[in-house]
Amino acid sequence: MLLGVRHHGPGSARAVRAALEAAAPRVVLIEGPPEADALVPLAADKDMRPPVALLAHVVDEPGHSAFWPLAEFSPEWVAIQWALEHGVAARFIDLPAAHTLAWGREETDPDGDGAGSAPAGTSPSAGNPGASGPEGDLGPAGDPAPAGDPGAPDPADGSGRPLDAAAVRIDPLAMLAETAGYDDPERWWEDVVEHRAGAADDPFAPFAVLEEAMASLREVFGTGGHDRDLVREAYMRLQIRAAQREHGDGVAVVCGAWHVPALRQRATVGADRALLKGLPKAKAELTWVPWTHRRLSRAGGYGAGIDSPGWYGHLFSAPDRPIERWMTKVARLLRDEDRGVSSAHVIEAVRLADTLAAMRGRPLPGLTETTDAVRAVMCEGSDVPLELVRDRLVVGEVLGEVPESAPAVPLQRDLTRSQRRLRLKPEALEREVELDLRKETDAGRSTLLHRLRLLGVDWGEPAVSRGSTGTFRETWRLRWEPELSVRVAEAGVWGTTVPAAATAKAEADAVGAPSLADVTALAEHCLLAELPDALPAVMRVLADRAALDTDVGHLAQALPALVRSLRYGDVRGTDTHALADVAAGLAERVFVGLPPACAALDSDAAEEMRGHVDAVHGAVGLLGEATGRAAEAGGVRRRWHSVLRVLATRDTVPGVLRGRAVRLLLDEGELSQGEAARLMGLVLSPGTEPADGAAWIEGFVGGGSGGMLLVHDERLLALVDTWLTGVPTEAFTDVLPLLRRTFSAYEAGVRRTLGELVRRGPAPRANAGATGSGIPGYAPDLDPARADAVLSTLSLLLGLGDPDTTAADIAADIDVGIGADADISTRIGAGSGTDTHAGSGTGTRAGTDTDTDTGTDTGTGTGTTAAGTDIGTENDLVRVAP
Repeated sequence: MLLGVRHHGPGSARAVRAALEAAAPRVVLIEGPPEADALVPLAADKDMRPPVALLAHVVDEPGHSAFWPLAEFSPEWVAIQWALEHGVAARFIDLPAAHTLAWGREETDPDGDGAGSAPAGTSPSAGNPGASGPEGDLGPAGDPAPAGDPGAPDPADGSGRPLDAAAVRIDPLAMLAETAGYDDPERWWEDVVEHRAGAADDPFAPFAVLEEAMASLREVFGTGGHDRDLVREAYMRLQIRAAQREHGDGVAVVCGAWHVPALRQRATVGADRALLKGLPKAKAELTWVPWTHRRLSRAGGYGAGIDSPGWYGHLFSAPDRPIERWMTKVARLLRDEDRGVSSAHVIEAVRLADTLAAMRGRPLPGLTETTDAVRAVMCEGSDVPLELVRDRLVVGEVLGEVPESAPAVPLQRDLTRSQRRLRLKPEALEREVELDLRKETDAGRSTLLHRLRLLGVDWGEPAVSRGSTGTFRETWRLRWEPELSVRVAEAGVWGTTVPAAATAKAEADAVGAPSLADVTALAEHCLLAELPDALPAVMRVLADRAALDTDVGHLAQALPALVRSLRYGDVRGTDTHALADVAAGLAERVFVGLPPACAALDSDAAEEMRGHVDAVHGAVGLLGEATGRAAEAGGVRRRWHSVLRVLATRDTVPGVLRGRAVRLLLDEGELSQGEAARLMGLVLSPGTEPADGAAWIEGFVGGGSGGMLLVHDERLLALVDTWLTGVPTEAFTDVLPLLRRTFSAYEAGVRRTLGELVRRGPAPRANAGATGSGIPGYAPDLDPARADAVLSTLSLLLGLGDPDTTAADIAADIDVGIGADADISTRIGAGSGTDTHAGSGTGTRAGTDTDTDTGTDTGTGTGTTAAGTDIGTENDLVRVAP
């Protein structure tokens, strides 16, 4: 009894169960690798939950692997479950994985399906040496297929030679759909199989019809360009003969419908064995691994995939009223996303789907009709929420589970124990996890994720923390993909536990690191992953590389990662004294070599060096905090400032670097506003080439924060404006791209403010004295009314209780002495009273002082001097004076 199916087809799955119930065979033969026969009993384990996959890999090369995925609605899975429930033997009869994996390793055709060409799940893979057509093949996840093909066969034969041009690869499902007048093969399959229950009195009728269709196609197209099918089918015929000798006629075969005509035809045993002679072979191991609905989809790169595994899973599991139940699922999902969807929407969407199916002549609403109805009724015509429905429901985020008793490499078992201990469950749905490294569990999770990344198992990806920028907090974006099981198997060569494997891998990577920056990055990873045994080996390599490397760019690239490592080590309680010494020596070498390295650079090299300067500047700022040696850090910072001064004033340094050095000195407070304006004026003078001036401007005000500098310092803005208006017409075109790149980095509000300032011109000043007394960009005097407005908020922030408390309760006088006896003080309070005192004598104050909410009083006296301005409240409680 040959039951031809479409893999991952719920209609075929239901038909297989009905046929097996009717025929009650003594053995069930299933298309798949026969080495997995010993794994079949695990399918009955209570902890086994599909989707799952059979993973086969070469013993000494785990990267050469293949998957055979199975979902709840896969006919093969249904056949296995039926056999286990009824105590019937279930066996796999496809070509052994030992041959297919070795075949793939020898594959030289880039369009072939060799398992050894790349990691499974991302490239052609070996488990599909001749995929079937309309049913989709029970093949590896990585097998690529032409568009519209639910399971395309290989384009090359077993020798790796390309086929003749006449041997065109066909898509049988598309051929049948086109013959029936359909432009969508999936819609045709739904109408003729999924939406029709079949004849209750003849459970074998669907298989007979499908076999007849496949026989007609193979009569016209032969192998359809899939010559490797001949080898697979020869092996399957041999296995069927062996089962018939043992069980007689009580044999049921569940395989791809494309293979049924070939298995039905008569062929001699000698001819079949001749096709199998001389096949390559490799030692393979198989196990069950979790799979996901996303990896069952064709969009995920699976050649035998389907477009909508979540939808097919729903059709298979829904006991009745599938459309109503589907719309209810959609409504629940949209409600969880805070969209207003009511039961009335569900009712109307079901009516619309039924109407669309009737208008289009379909027996039942399919995925097309339900999607159109959801878009119109629940999504109000928008494709944005509809994409969420497609992602979460149509494709789905279901992740299968396998029992602990399934074979696994020791590293996988250790990882599973760690996941359970840290309560970090693998999930197919991408999610963000916030970790507080001050908590033991979160610190353990962080360590595990960093160790896995070091091993190439990218279960988690670091993300930017939205709530905090402290080093004690981390944000991870987690998503478990099935092919990570292969990565774990590959990493098993480094050790049997995650810490041991990560340590061995780090030591090997340090020796083979191509550059100094890679070694420092590795040291950072070792600290993050808490690998104290690996750190000494990495530090030895780092010290040797740092001593021999004379490229300032390499040294500058290495320093930031080294300083970050010091900070992380401090947070995690790791001894980093050796790192601190290397970082200090590396910084000194950068300081010495940077000025000559910045001379005579072209524009591209100057832009790259500017990135190095910024990175070193940030690292120097963190160096003291990371090492905890304040005095030493101050000396390093002063050395760095002297290097920046050299860069800022040396004519041989490109303009972008000179401008950047001036900006960094200005931000650090090592350069006054006036000196910065003087240097800008020199560079933007008429004697300077426009291109050099534009580069200087890019270095000085480039980046996101440069615009705010121009907004708050109108002197610098006026210099830029004057220079720009004076650029000759013939030179303006040359500097325009540089200027556009500089100013396009500013936020829209900053650009708008700059435009308004330029259009307005210089701001008018009340008098000359006021112009010189204030900070550029700010008013010359304090505004008491605006100061008063913040006091209620300030009292709340300071925890003083009543937001209406007076300023005397939260403010103090700040007295700044001028000369020996002068006293100039300013006190800001809730009131707006002002009094001015003048007194005589040393440290004396004479006059009257009346503090009220509003009012001014003046006291005068004689003698030497003291003048003060006092803005206060009714309660003059605090005064601080020298």
